Amino acid sequence: MIHLSKNKRITLLVHVLAWCVFGLAIFFYVPFLSGIDIHYQFWVRQVITLGLLVIAFYVNAFVLVPKFLLKNRTGAYFAIILSVIIAIIFLDGWSEPALNLQQILFNEAFHKRVMMQILAHRGENILQVFTLVISVLVLGISTSLATIGKWQKDKQKRDELEKDKITSELSYLKAQINPHFFFNTLNNIYVLTTVDAEMARQAIHRLSRMMRYLLYETHQEETLLSQEIAFVKDYIKLMQLRLTDAVKVRIDTPSDLVDMSMSPMLLLPFLENAFKHGVSATQRSHIDIRILQRASMLDITIKNAIINDFSVDIDTNSGIGLVNTRRRLDLLYPGKHKLDICELNADNEYTVHLILNLS
Repeated sequence: MIHLSKNKRITLLVHVLAWCVFGLAIFFYVPFLSGIDIHYQFWVRQVITLGLLVIAFYVNAFVLVPKFLLKNRTGAYFAIILSVIIAIIFLDGWSEPALNLQQILFNEAFHKRVMMQILAHRGENILQVFTLVISVLVLGISTSLATIGKWQKDKQKRDELEKDKITSELSYLKAQINPHFFFNTLNNIYVLTTVDAEMARQAIHRLSRMMRYLLYETHQEETLLSQEIAFVKDYIKLMQLRLTDAVKVRIDTPSDLVDMSMSPMLLLPFLENAFKHGVSATQRSHIDIRILQRASMLDITIKNAIINDFSVDIDTNSGIGLVNTRRRLDLLYPGKHKLDICELNADNEYTVHLILNLS
């Protein structure tokens, strides 16, 4: 037994309803036969006409458009379409003498001179024009639906490829943070166990939460804003274990946070960059992180000192890099984000400013 998906059932229903509308037009929109008792031969002719249109519709949609029009064989396609229209008109006209339809209609209109004149002089031409118009209409709709369907399938494939790229980039980002960060953190925690057992316990707890977030939460396409901020705070706390008093790290987050869904690990490349190039073991330096929320808008600013006037290049020195981060934002939030990066401002700072619409 064939089981159709919901989309296929809806498509099938739309096709059936559309052909019902065309059937009504073909069978009952014949003004010049008004008042005449129609013989069954006329309905047979209309069934033949409808059948020809149905065949032409699906042959065009599934054969002609994919094999000719979509492969840039436009001339051949329109030549075939013209031949199909001529064939429909010819076969439709052939059915009249085959069914002796004109004579039957002529006899029915014998006592109605006006109707007889219409049938004698204009009836055949009107039927042919009607068949021509509806043939062009049916084939035009068929071509439009086939090309739109192909465009939608191509777009769906592109979207799937883009999602796969995003997943790959996220996996690469997780691989970047795992080795060095966790190795250094574990070393720091090991030292803490001999100095401050309580601080070591808290650090282990933070590290375990980060590992859980990386292993489970980031496999989903979206996470909660509160979880992302908690990850950022844990990351900062653990990074501070290896910093001296010369480095000041400040983070400001919303006190009345409204939880919303967002893509995971969007901020990590910028944080990695700040800690990698904005701190020094001897020089005074700072990192300032500010996260504001206005309705569905997220306003994020990350500033770090530039040590020894070193020009930071996030593209080659931090995580997945600025290019990939921008591309990831473009794919995930098209038209819903603004990213500004200033490599050197008046205060000798590297600044990242990201505005994100999470609606």
